[in-house]
Amino acid sequence: MSRPPCYTSQKHNRFVSGPMEQLDVESLPGIDVVLGSRLREKGYKKAYIVLGRFLMLNRDQDMFMCWIHDICGANTKQACDCYRFLVEWATEHM
Repeated sequence: MSRPPCYTSQKHNRFVSGPMEQLDVESLPGIDVVLGSRLREKGYKKAYIVLGRFLMLNRDQDMFMCWIHDICGANTKQACDCYRFLVEWATEHM
């Protein structure tokens, strides 16, 4: 999967500085209700569980974007938005 430029959204900016424990998976930038539903079906109900997968993939953009595409059908922009949020959140909080 080729890497597009990633842009931030209001949703992204709103959550990058806050705690993740209470966030549902749909709170992640790039993850809408449809993708969130697919992630929930696979056991990814909270944002921190997706964060765990991101960390297990060693924060690798290509691996994460392929994973999220495969597991819920995220397109390149959606995967990139989610990845960028997780990178910034991890940088800020870890």
